[in-house]
Amino acid sequence: MASDNILIRKAEMKDVPIVHELVNDYASRGEMLARSRSEIYEGLRDFFIAEEEGQILGCAALHINWEDLAEVRSLAVSETAQKRGIGKKLVEACIQEARDLGVAKVYALTYRPGFFEQLGFDQVPKETLPHKIWGDCLKCPQFPNCDEDAVMMEIAR
Repeated sequence: MASDNILIRKAEMKDVPIVHELVNDYASRGEMLARSRSEIYEGLRDFFIAEEEGQILGCAALHINWEDLAEVRSLAVSETAQKRGIGKKLVEACIQEARDLGVAKVYALTYRPGFFEQLGFDQVPKETLPHKIWGDCLKCPQFPNCDEDAVMMEIAR
């Protein structure tokens, strides 16, 4: 059930503790890469927030890798807010920002490729992604045996 009362907005300093909690809850289950508060503060301008009546329900970030490539990362929706279209709205906000910036391709590394495929992404071999994107992978407990799927979307200009 989708909700029309969900506000998608850019993150603010006050959001960092909740973003940290959301992301690291998923990370503790091995579903995404953990982020320190310092990393979240440093990348705060990358983040979008899903909010309803003052309560943060989810977050996602668009991280620019290169002139033509950006990653949707740290997509996390509160367990209590699942199946409401919040993740979709967050990814759509990231895609729109990529389009506005003139980025040609957006990708994600994910354990849920079907979710991204419903939004227009295609699965691609991880080996086709530029080596430049693998810096964060060094922090991952799964490295070098990544078991995530890579998905990519070409952005229409």
